[in-house]
Amino acid sequence: MADATETLTGRTRGMGELIDVAGKTTEVAPFGTSLAALAKERPEIVGLTADMGRYSDILPFRDAFPDRFFNVGMAEQDLIMIAAGLSKVGKIAYCTTYSVFITRRAYDFVAIACAHSKANVKIFAGMPGLVNGYGATHQATEDLNMMRGIADLTIIDPCDATELKQVVRAVADIPGTVYVRNLRGKVPVELSDDYRFELGKAKVLREGSGVGIISCGYMSMRARDAANIAAAQGIDAAVLHVGTIKPFDRDGVLAFARRFDRLIVAENHKTTGGLASLVVEALYDAGLVKPLIKIGLVDSFFECGSQEYLEAKYEVDLPRFVRAIVDNR
Repeated sequence: MADATETLTGRTRGMGELIDVAGKTTEVAPFGTSLAALAKERPEIVGLTADMGRYSDILPFRDAFPDRFFNVGMAEQDLIMIAAGLSKVGKIAYCTTYSVFITRRAYDFVAIACAHSKANVKIFAGMPGLVNGYGATHQATEDLNMMRGIADLTIIDPCDATELKQVVRAVADIPGTVYVRNLRGKVPVELSDDYRFELGKAKVLREGSGVGIISCGYMSMRARDAANIAAAQGIDAAVLHVGTIKPFDRDGVLAFARRFDRLIVAENHKTTGGLASLVVEALYDAGLVKPLIKIGLVDSFFECGSQEYLEAKYEVDLPRFVRAIVDNR
């Protein structure tokens, strides 16, 4: 049997660009454009990057407010410390760089200078999971696990451009330090205009009765696409999007899980320490026992390649979702 990845020819895109999805409406740089718009209303907002302005989409803010923008160079620990300092003089500091550099290099600075100090710092961390095709040095596949361990840190994994824009605004009023998995480039617009992000509230994106899918980040888009395909094959799947990882909507997830005989949990992250672990812990604590399939990344480092190639190779692509829904495997 031929390897499913043999026929894939997708290119390795620019840093953190999402793959194009046929038939999807997209929006360019929703993070940066939303931040620039919000900053007109909130003069206390400043923007910072560790030499990753282009690859984090913060350039619209820089162009609109050059005197409120700071590029600290390739120095993530300095980035976090400067942001924490600015918060102490009344600023709301939006920081951008790659997720791997924030989590692996500046972890102690996020924990102590920001979260422990309740600093008003909003970290928009780019290229979570397999969004990046540049190999283990640039793929943040364990960031949720790491950041969950920091007390008083809010963690958000937006689904699409619609939710990301709302998150940019919402975090300005969330006290303390917030970590957001940023989506950049041409970001799909999946959610309707009436969708409303609420901190700590999971949202049902698709109703169904056959199987319950619990997902976060852009995997929720994929889950809904897979559910629509599976519906044509007679399996009706519901999708619950968990946009906030911390605080975790335990009650909402349990209420959803109770409705189904089997569950699927999907995330752009390793299946240990992220959403799947949170769901399993919640089910166990509540005494609920359900057959559950985890769609996510194994405990490994990952090779370089196009996002299409990597997602097929490591089985987090659309066919994997459909197989889990329809064939229960």
